[in-house]
Amino acid sequence: MFIFSNDDINAVLSMRDCIDAFEHTYRDVAAGQAVNGHRSDMITETARADSVYLLKMVGAVVPRYAIGAVRINSDILSFPTHNGKTRKVKIPAAAGNRWVGLVMLFNTQTGAPLALFPDGVIQRMRVGATSGLGVHYLARHDARTAAILGSGWQAGAQAQAIAAVRSLDKLYIYSPDETRRRIFAQQLEQQLSIPVEAAVSAEQAVRQADIVLCATNSLQPVLSHDWLRPGMHVGSIREGELAADELKIFDRIIVHDPGNMADDHLVVARGIEHREKSSPLMRTLDQAPALSALISGQVEARQSAAEITAFLNYHGLGYQFAAAGAVLLEKALAAGRGVELPDEWFTQDVHS
Repeated sequence: MFIFSNDDINAVLSMRDCIDAFEHTYRDVAAGQAVNGHRSDMITETARADSVYLLKMVGAVVPRYAIGAVRINSDILSFPTHNGKTRKVKIPAAAGNRWVGLVMLFNTQTGAPLALFPDGVIQRMRVGATSGLGVHYLARHDARTAAILGSGWQAGAQAQAIAAVRSLDKLYIYSPDETRRRIFAQQLEQQLSIPVEAAVSAEQAVRQADIVLCATNSLQPVLSHDWLRPGMHVGSIREGELAADELKIFDRIIVHDPGNMADDHLVVARGIEHREKSSPLMRTLDQAPALSALISGQVEARQSAAEITAFLNYHGLGYQFAAAGAVLLEKALAAGRGVELPDEWFTQDVHS
């Protein structure tokens, strides 16, 4: 049984690793050869009037890797308003001002525990890799400019993912904080070795791009269909970033998983008003094609250079953590990373 840190994960796991592992896994999903459990979000009150407690769990089994995975988050959530827009913010309320999220891997041949690690870095990588697959299959092959709306934790991985699947000539960044977007643009330019420009508005960034990925913590729309033109690809990682009535502009929409679009995974204690709900139109997308169907060839990808395509990368799935975790385990052990603990600490001599 190994314990890995976020530093270990950063050291050995690349965006390309995740994209490749996910591509195989989504084909397995389409063939019915991987099993994903239902996500569960349990929400109760806290001692703070401005926050709620969220216990989130999801699990999956991917036989290709002989791995089962469980991801658990224990979060304190708040919903502040900034410049008239509501955002979801996770409060680092654990000791030392830290967040709590864990992934545990199990061997499906023996049932034995394999690894335990925090979910922060691998969560960011799995969201980015999934968006990268959307770009790979739906963006024009000659797309050379991209825009990222957002400059936070998730936005950097979205930029890495685009760069992993397309040869970019230029990347545009926009977020409301001028200083933050300028610093973020400088960081990405160094990391990706491509020109990166901080745009003065979301509209300016979008109008200059072939590919647009929204990676914000906003619960209100951040993009207008008026800014789009034929041939573009748009991705979104958070429900609410695109207005429901804006979706009619798209010629082709792929969702992460149509069975995972509604808010039936939410269990909210009586008396609590939780602000993160699925919009009515999002719930109508339960018949939209899934990413796994796109990757496996069950549904068509982009059919012309003029199509405007969209990939709605909403709600994580457990088999992403199993697939990324399998690659992490192999590479970390090969690199001598991690701390080994006795299996006996995590097993028992009586059955449950």
